[in-house]
Amino acid sequence: MAITPAATSAPRMRPVCFRLRVRPELVPAYRERHAAVWPEMLQALAETGWHDYRIFVADDGTCIGTFTTRDLDASLAGMAARDINARWQAEMQPFFEGLDAPADRSFELIPLAFDLDAQLAALDPSPRS
Repeated sequence: MAITPAATSAPRMRPVCFRLRVRPELVPAYRERHAAVWPEMLQALAETGWHDYRIFVADDGTCIGTFTTRDLDASLAGMAARDINARWQAEMQPFFEGLDAPADRSFELIPLAFDLDAQLAALDPSPRS
């Protein structure tokens, strides 16, 4: 029986985008906290499949996060099982508007509408270097 390339390749990375709302008066402090995230938290994110993770925060408190992962549910569950995440979420909770639960269980997922690389690949399926 021949093994197809799809059977041997790892699952594709999935882009994820989410939205939250930071209290506008706390935006500078939120940015400051995220400029120096605890090393143990950074390591936990990397170990649980959060890749290319970025957070953008506008002055009005609009907060947009993006990352890639092979399995969103597994990445969320992996962080939920970490004590460091519980501590970080408790520290961050006061920064957000309208959340009854920690931010990592409350963010709004935003569906992907356009992917330049995927559309270019569909036009020319030859491998790119």
